[in-house]
Amino acid sequence: MATSASAQLSKVVKRQYMELPQGDQVQAMYIWIDGTGEGLRCKTRTLDSEPKSIEDLPEWNFDGSSTYQSEGSNSDMYLMPSAMFRDPFRKDPNKLVLCEVLKYNRKPAETNHRHTCKKIMEMVDHQIPWFGMEQEYTILGTDGHPFGWPSNGFPGPQGPYYCGVGADKAYGRDIVEAHYKACLYAGVMICGTNAEVMPAQWEFQIGPCEGINMGDHLWVARFILHRVCEDFGVVASFDPKPIPGNWNGAGCHTNFSTKEMREDGGLKCIEECIDKLGKRHNYHIRAYDPKGGLDNARRLTGHHETSNIHEFSAGVANRGASIRIPRTVGQEKKGYFEDRRPSANCDPYAVTEALIRTCLLDEEGEEPVDY
Repeated sequence: MATSASAQLSKVVKRQYMELPQGDQVQAMYIWIDGTGEGLRCKTRTLDSEPKSIEDLPEWNFDGSSTYQSEGSNSDMYLMPSAMFRDPFRKDPNKLVLCEVLKYNRKPAETNHRHTCKKIMEMVDHQIPWFGMEQEYTILGTDGHPFGWPSNGFPGPQGPYYCGVGADKAYGRDIVEAHYKACLYAGVMICGTNAEVMPAQWEFQIGPCEGINMGDHLWVARFILHRVCEDFGVVASFDPKPIPGNWNGAGCHTNFSTKEMREDGGLKCIEECIDKLGKRHNYHIRAYDPKGGLDNARRLTGHHETSNIHEFSAGVANRGASIRIPRTVGQEKKGYFEDRRPSANCDPYAVTEALIRTCLLDEEGEEPVDY
């Protein structure tokens, strides 16, 4: 099994340094999304005292020419602190700081989808939109081979692995457990985890989160997963179809509701939203992965618990549909619906913004409205 050289370094030796006192000073790790729209970057600065809120954190900058975000001749980009979490790696009082990226002219960078998402969320905050996102991922060795798979072959066919237990069914549970605890420590709203259909594939769920918090918490949960995998010497992949053939892909099913949907008779509102979504299928497919639908085309084939990328469908308890209404929601006539189209490597800001635009702002057509 190919693991990184860094993972072989002694963690016992490292621990004696990590336990040294640091006085009143605090390490703040600034995190941002790079120019690919799916990669994360980070760097650390020292603060003289523990920040109590976002307002206590200074803005910073970085070299955008090395993150696919600018040219070398005009490379400075700004980091604007947007959300703060406890640091599970360096522990209290140190912080993780999720940032928005602004260009040299103080306008949002191309992959800064948080900026418009926040504006859209503020327009509908009276409707109290809740989201829950189910993040699937695959654990790989540093050679790109799925963790625990035979080096020159395949494991047994899918069937025993989903929510499985045992060394021959669950591949890499140490990473899942470490990630879960680290998220709880950080204050990330993680609400569950399970082994998925393909061996070495797992899922964690974030939510329920209101408005912009959905994107903030999912991005930080992804960052924590990458850092945990780094410590173990393996790689977390959000590729929507990491292994071609008769193996499940990886999605990021998005559950959505408003105050009206959650109250008695809310099913009528849910059905109206699904009707609007059906008329805007192509717009959503473009918003649901960082390559405008090209990544999802490998996953949304109509097989392996997916709908076909070219067709919109909805149904109660149907995992082969674009939109699934859970069985209990159909029975109680209120609750939420699940959009099964977003790709595992989607930007949650883009996904949640698209749902609000279509379902609550009644937008139509192929392009978002500029407010």
